[in-house]
Amino acid sequence: MNITKTEFPGLVVIEPKVFADSRGYFFETYNRNVFEQHGLNYHWLQDNESMSNCGVLRGLHYQLNPYSQAKLVRVITGEVLDVVVDIRKGSPTFGKKFEIILSSENKRQLLIPRGFAHGFSVLKDGTIFSYKCDNIYNKEGERGIQIFDETLQIDWRISKEKAIVSDKDKLNPLFTEAEMNFDF
Repeated sequence: MNITKTEFPGLVVIEPKVFADSRGYFFETYNRNVFEQHGLNYHWLQDNESMSNCGVLRGLHYQLNPYSQAKLVRVITGEVLDVVVDIRKGSPTFGKKFEIILSSENKRQLLIPRGFAHGFSVLKDGTIFSYKCDNIYNKEGERGIQIFDETLQIDWRISKEKAIVSDKDKLNPLFTEAEMNFDF
């Protein structure tokens, strides 16, 4: 695995070593020893998977402390634009966004530490998105930020008019009004 740090403290991109031949391919999606060698000491407690068609936007989601979650995200089939926003007060990247294409072709993964809002736009029909969490989902701690907040300047690669967004996500507050309890 190739593990690359980003300018966002704790946020890393993971590119697995893919072994391909005429039969198909094989790669490790997670190896605890490799992660620990890079100082990534997570204990995954929950795996989630979603399937969405092109045009779906999900996010920007997070859970407040003490229910916050680190996530290891990847695409099994299809393609997404994955976006995180640093919501850790005092962080040098507070309020900034990080974007990456995750796809079944590039097999990249993104390790998102606690204190980031997360969302993605689906760029291909039948996209299957998978992620590990280091804490169990807690409805009372669930929060979100408006995905079309102009101050975040996120180009979801899907127009606002064509975006398929849940009613719940449409009600999320703007970044400046969102409840956050993360310190860097």
